[in-house]
Amino acid sequence: MRRGPFVVVLALGLAFACTRSHPVTLSPAALFEQRAKYPAHWWAPVPADGAPDWEILPQAAGPGEVIVSKRHELGVLSNFATTPFVFRGTRYASVEGFWQMMLYPEAPNDPRASAPGAAWAWTRAQVAQMVGFEAKHAGELGEAQMARMGITWVSFEGQRFPYRPARPGRHFELIQAAMREKLRQNPEVRQVLLATGNLILRPDHFEEPNAPAAWRYCEIWMRIRGELRSARSSSVTPRKKSVL
Repeated sequence: MRRGPFVVVLALGLAFACTRSHPVTLSPAALFEQRAKYPAHWWAPVPADGAPDWEILPQAAGPGEVIVSKRHELGVLSNFATTPFVFRGTRYASVEGFWQMMLYPEAPNDPRASAPGAAWAWTRAQVAQMVGFEAKHAGELGEAQMARMGITWVSFEGQRFPYRPARPGRHFELIQAAMREKLRQNPEVRQVLLATGNLILRPDHFEEPNAPAAWRYCEIWMRIRGELRSARSSSVTPRKKSVL
């Protein structure tokens, strides 16, 4: 049976629609070629000799990926970075300081302050002003203290909540909110994050298996980046004139 022009056009249209409904997957070679859009030093090889055991070097990035390395400007996205921000009326020197201070006693009647054998090297306020490995070390000591006390929660503004929940909870919400404030109050952070385009961000350190959502900061940044790009696209899209 001979098909009419309308049937042929309809069939071609459906075929085109079906092909367009599937996302185009770039080959590894094409993904590597995309690096030309970005600063080459983001992937510049670093000698493994002398590198710390915790570090994932820039050259370890796969196709379409970039390591958020502390060796160059992408390091500003790290929780360790000195990026002061004010959150709920208190100034914090870094997201790491904000994170680790939640492990420390919040008030004299806090069980962590009065437990037998409790010996805190710093106050909560002091940890809030720490950055980098100093803040991380303070957190490790705080977590060890809590383990001896059998405490598995942290606190903020008098509220206690699980530190390592199976599902994202209050701790995750606070960390994400702190990261948003870090970006809002530090223009360089926003600039660097948007400069990563559509690259997959990977941490420069080995993450613990099945880490809670709050630990996966690169995923949080990619979600925030997507929101920023969507908002920017919406703001430049011209409005259609109404036809009267």
